[in-house]
This record gives sequence, C-alpha cells and structure tokens, in this order.
Amino acid sequence: MSKQDDLKISHAAPGAATRMLAARVLAQVFTRGRSLKAELAWALPKLADTRDRALLEALCFAVLRRRSTYDAALASWMQKPLSARDADLRTLLMVGFAQLDVLELPAHAALSATVDAARALGRERQAGLVNAILRRAQREGFPVQPPRDAFPAWLAESIERDWPVQAEAIFAASLQPAPLWLRVNRQQGDRAASLAALEAAGISAEAGPVSADAIRLASSAAVNQLPGFNEGALSVQDLSAQCAADALAPPTGARVLDACAAPGGKSAHLLERDPSLRLLALDIDARRLARVKDTFSRTGVGADAQVKAADASDPGSWWDGVPFDAILLDAPCSATGIIRRQPDVMFHRRAEDVDALVGVQARLLEACWSMLRPGGVLLYATCSILRAENIDQVQAFLKWHPDASADALDDGFGIDCAGVARQRLPGDDGGDGFFYARLLKSA
Repeated sequence: MSKQDDLKISHAAPGAATRMLAARVLAQVFTRGRSLKAELAWALPKLADTRDRALLEALCFAVLRRRSTYDAALASWMQKPLSARDADLRTLLMVGFAQLDVLELPAHAALSATVDAARALGRERQAGLVNAILRRAQREGFPVQPPRDAFPAWLAESIERDWPVQAEAIFAASLQPAPLWLRVNRQQGDRAASLAALEAAGISAEAGPVSADAIRLASSAAVNQLPGFNEGALSVQDLSAQCAADALAPPTGARVLDACAAPGGKSAHLLERDPSLRLLALDIDARRLARVKDTFSRTGVGADAQVKAADASDPGSWWDGVPFDAILLDAPCSATGIIRRQPDVMFHRRAEDVDALVGVQARLLEACWSMLRPGGVLLYATCSILRAENIDQVQAFLKWHPDASADALDDGFGIDCAGVARQRLPGDDGGDGFFYARLLKSA
C-alpha cells in the first residue's frame, strides 16, 4: 500500500478504515494469491484499537468462509459484472455482506461505515451502488450454505474420497473459528500455576487433553495481555501441533534436528521439555529463521541451540556428517488440516500442488533418514488431512526401507492409519488436523 493509501486510512471516518483495510486485504488474497496471514500482519498494525483489529480479522475470515455465497449474490444482484479493476469494490461489498450475514452487526452502522469506506477508497461514484446492494442484502438475506459448497470441487472430492465417513464433519469443522490454544513453558512453571494466573486476570481457561502443556481459552484474547506471555511463560500453539513433542519424545540430551523449523514453536517446545537437547533448527527460508530466534529469545530457551538456513533435502550442502538421534520432519504440505485458521488455503491450493508437495516430502524423508543414526527416531508430521501426503507417503517409504519400522502411537494422537500412523481431523478435541508417523531405524 502506498503512502497515499496510508493517508486515506488515517483520514477515513470512524469504522471506515477497518472496512477499507479488510477490502484491501481480501483483494490481495483473491487477485494476487497473497497469504491472508501475511496481509493481516501488514494491515493490523495500522489500527490502534484492539477492537478494530479483532473486527478486521473477523471480517476477513467471514468473507473467505462465505465467498461462494457472496459471489453468487453479486452475480444475481448486479446488472453489470464488476471488472478485474474493481477488485477492491467487489471485496468491500463482500465485507458489507459479512457484517450483515455472519457478524450480524447493526445494519445502519454497517451500511454507513461501508459506504464511507467506499468513498475512502476513491469510489465516490459507486457509493450509491454500495448502499443499494447492501440494502438489498439486508432485505433478502443469504441462503444457508452447505459446508461442502465452500470448498473447491477438487478438494471436496479429495476429502470425500479419503474420509467418506468423516467428510461432512471435516467440512463443518473447517469452517468454524478455531479456539486459542496456549502452551505452558515448563522452564517457567507448570500448567496449574498458569491456569491460576489466567483466572486471577479474569481470563476463562481450561486444561487441554492429550498434551500436558496445553491450555484452551474460552474466548480469544490479545496475547500480549496474557499473564506471563511477554516473559515467555506462555506461547500460542494449537493442541495438535503441541502433540508433536510427545510423538517424537527424544531421549534426554539427544542430538535433534528440526528439519523445517520456522517459525520455531515445535523446537521451542522440545527445549522447554528438555533444555539438555542438542538441537539444530533448520529452515530453507533465512527470513523465517528470524522468527525462530525471536521465539527462542522470548521463551528463554535455545541459548545453546543452533539455527541454520539450509535445505534439509540436500544434506551435502550443510550437514557435518554426525548422525542425529531424533529428527522432527514437519514437512511442507497442503495445510488442509488448518483451513479454519487459514481459510485462504481453499483458494490458493490446486490439485497439482499436492502432487508437487508429495515429491518434496519424499525427498525430505529420504534425506532426513540418511542423517538418522541406527536406533534413532524420526517423526514425519504434516498439517494435512490428505492421504497422498500422509499414510500413502509413509507406506511407500516403509516399503522401500527395510531398516524402517513404525512405532505405534496411542489413540490420543487420532485415528489409526493402517497401524503405522495416526491422523487428527479438524476439530478433534478442538485441535487442528494433523498427521503423525513415528519411524524407528533399526540398529
């Protein structure tokens, strides 16, 4: 966004700036394939009020989850289709729809602020159109959307093929807001003490299942206002992601590789559990490694850990030849298990992307296996729910590696997959969709 756009936001009428920013964020996501997370990271600091920031996020998530319904409404209600040059106007109308449809804000305030946002966007001539379309939406409302219809056809068909019994539940859970999960830093206290501190601060929370470090908040909250967060006693991490530390369970003092470490939550969790681990946090993206270092600094762990920018699939370019006792491979994937947190995944992913990712995952598995000592353990994990990336990948690996065997995980890690892995689906225990395969290398 230009300086001129920043000036428009700062001079926009109350409420209009939030709608204007939401429209700009969504236009970038829809037309340029930008990440919602990245766009929100840019947009949120432009709003001083925490309530406006929360509204901005809520508007973007609501539009992404109801995009197909809003597209159909615009096609029906507009005499002339909007052109590609009208991307921000189109998304602003959707922002208006979300206020009336999902958030159920007072109609007068929603219409007034959205029309003001149109003017702030330089759309003075279309302000009347915005008002008219939103008033029609107010009168006629929107149809209830079957959850499946929010998904692109290829993804819906993949989920139905891979999970015929659970498909409808997956669709529904993926479109629901995700709860806020916290991870307790064992180096600074225990879960009981953190729960007591949250209660004293008037924040409703409960201990989570499966992971001994997990806390679930009853409602969303500004993390920097949580007692102990700024000091590193608490971190934001989904329940299913926290389970990776339990699934890997490296021996005390082990030499550990986190092969795709950024942004560092799982590495930090392992070190919070056992500071004696000799851990190398590796990631191919040097820029993202800054977040790993920030995570280590805030939580007070990793003083002796290594952080390196390198490609885990190419050990010859960086590995010193000393085998690792345990390797965490949280592999790049389709992210189909975290759509409730990243709904833009539905629009950015294509079927051919999965084929490419499967190739990347296979190369990473091969490379990491070559760096694991005999008797060591490798955890292959993804935040995908697609068989091609998960159980099919692991079964193919086991077929071609006689020195590999699967170490069974218990029911807390999700649905049994052919006796060699576990799959958590979106919404299970309130967590994300996640896959775990614990592989042992024969001595």
